[in-house]
Amino acid sequence: MCGIVGILAERPVAGLLVDSLRRLEYRGYDSAGVAVLDGGKISVERASGKISALAEKLKGHDFPGTVGIAHTRWATHGAPTVENAHPHVSYDGKFAVVHNGIIENYAALKAKLQSEGVEFKSETDTEVIAHLL
Repeated sequence: MCGIVGILAERPVAGLLVDSLRRLEYRGYDSAGVAVLDGGKISVERASGKISALAEKLKGHDFPGTVGIAHTRWATHGAPTVENAHPHVSYDGKFAVVHNGIIENYAALKAKLQSEGVEFKSETDTEVIAHLL
């Protein structure tokens, strides 16, 4: 089952996002990720497996943003891989999206976006939301 966290603070939020995801661990998941906004740039880190794998990937990285979202994923579309972990970022880098649910018409939306030249990086239905924004 997915878990979603969003934080707006006066200090860097990446660590807070990971701590919040740990509080959701009892829900079950197969991957986790965070997106942090800093100075108009979105930085994303994702990992398959445990939240500890995500925390390890964040060590030594500079994620100073004070706005962020995080997600734990239970796969419905696409395998439990890093590429399919949330958050997903739009092709222009302006939006990051996490989502809990199923987009029934994602295949048609994806085909339309691909016909317009949008390249997908995952097998998930959620990625269409980021690109549509």
